[in-house]
Formats: sequence, structure tokens, C-alpha cells
Amino acid sequence: MDDSLTSAADAFQRLRPRLFGIAYRVLGSVVEAEDVVQEVWLRWQRADREAVLDPGAFLAKATTRLAINVAQSARVRREAYVGPWLPEPVDTGVDPQLGAERGEALELAVLLVMEKLNPVERAAYVLREAFDYGYGEIAQFLELSQANVRQIVSRARKRLSDGRREPVDTAQHRRLLDAFVAAARDGDVAALESVLSADVVTYADGNGLRGVAQVEVVGAERSARVTVFAHKFFPDAEYSVAEANGRPCLRLSDGGKTVALVDIATGPDGIDAMYWVIAPEKLRAYDRSRLRA
Repeated sequence: MDDSLTSAADAFQRLRPRLFGIAYRVLGSVVEAEDVVQEVWLRWQRADREAVLDPGAFLAKATTRLAINVAQSARVRREAYVGPWLPEPVDTGVDPQLGAERGEALELAVLLVMEKLNPVERAAYVLREAFDYGYGEIAQFLELSQANVRQIVSRARKRLSDGRREPVDTAQHRRLLDAFVAAARDGDVAALESVLSADVVTYADGNGLRGVAQVEVVGAERSARVTVFAHKFFPDAEYSVAEANGRPCLRLSDGGKTVALVDIATGPDGIDAMYWVIAPEKLRAYDRSRLRA
């Protein structure tokens, strides 16, 4: 490798966590984000790098625009998805750089709400809120006016705040999670109901797996029974607390392999939502994210 390409590779590697973080937040997919970052690397090799004044801006712009293109085509594919679609989780416990700069727009619940935004809105919001880019830089990346970018970010903030409940503090969230994990491990329906809000919603992403609910499940009793049913679905699974997307969650594993991952959203009345990721390809991406470090 010549000196020029070695320097280019060094610059790219330094920025790679940020590039992956941008692509992942826009797409909600580890696999798609990895593909975007790989394509950006190929473009960086072919670029006239001597004419690039700011490699960070060049690479962030390329990543953003590619991620928007992929997100637009992904919407069509997701229309054919069987059952609720949830983002692919990432193990930030071993990949802390993903959320090192700012943890905004990383939680599964937030990524799911962000699906209501169009790809350009999502990208503008991510660049501003998660990576603190200036409006001028975002305008350059998106090839829009600063005034337009300000409107887009403001509109995105409002739409996201309308779709989110008031969260509880970190300590209370962990207390609810620990109680949930213990009750789920024991198969205790009553104990589960006691930590769930009355109108809790359960989402299960199995992408057509037999036995996985293909519609949202609403209510404490029904959601508790869905949770207990996991004992039949995964009879040999071990229950433990793991980290995904910057937060502790429930991990079900069998022989060291993740077979289900459950994130929760909490509010003053208890657990408001449960997000069960069961689709094998998404869990393979989660286990693979452990190797990224």
C-alpha cells in the first residue's frame, strides 16, 4: 500500500465509528450500515483526495447521502416485511464508540419512531441531534438551504416528541428492567403484570417466524402472557441483562448465541412498551457487532 493510500486508510479508520453511527441511525440496520460504510471506503479510495480540504466532511456527506438512498429503497422492502419491523440492535457494551459522541437517536424505541420521518428528515435530525453538526454543514451535506434544514430539524423534533412518552430516570428504568427480567425468567405472570402499565404495547419482530405474534399486542395481561410464552418458544434459554443501543435490556441466549433480545420503554406507570427482536438475521447482526471492537 503506497503512502497516499496508507494515509487515506488511517484517516478513514479514525472516522469509521462516526460514519457507522450516522448510517446506522438513519437506517436502523447493522447490515445496511456496514454496506454503506464499505461503499464510502471504496469511494474514498477513488476520490481525488488532494482536492479534499476536509476529509471528515467529505466522508460524512458521502455516508449521509448513501444512507438516504438506501433508506428510500428499504421502505419498499419493509412493506413486504411479515409482522412488526424493529431496528437491528447493536451491542454498545463492546462497541461503545457508536454512542460515544452523543447517545441521541440510538435507543430502539427512538429509532422505531424515527421511521415515521422520511429519510432526509431522519438524516438531518441525526446529524444535528446525535452528532452536533452545524446547520451550514448539514445544508451542504443535503444540498439544501440552511433555512430549509432548520425547518426540517424543527419538524422532526416535533414529530418525535409527539411519539414519545415522558421517560423515567436511569435508576428507575433499571429497577423496572431487573424486576421484568426476574419475572420473565420465573414465568411469573402476576409479577410481570405488576411492572407493566395498563396499556403497554408489545412488538415482536420475528419476520414470519412461526409462533411469533404478527400484530402489536396491547395490555398488561396479554403482554405478560406473551413474555411467559417465551419459555415454550426457547425452553433452554438463559436470561440475562445485556447492553443494546446504549441501554440495558433482556437477552435470551442458548449455547452462547442470542435467540431473543428485549428492550423496554418505561414511564411513570411502569413499562410502556416491550420490543422483542427474535428474527435470526437481526440477532446474528447483534452478535456480530460484538466483534466490531
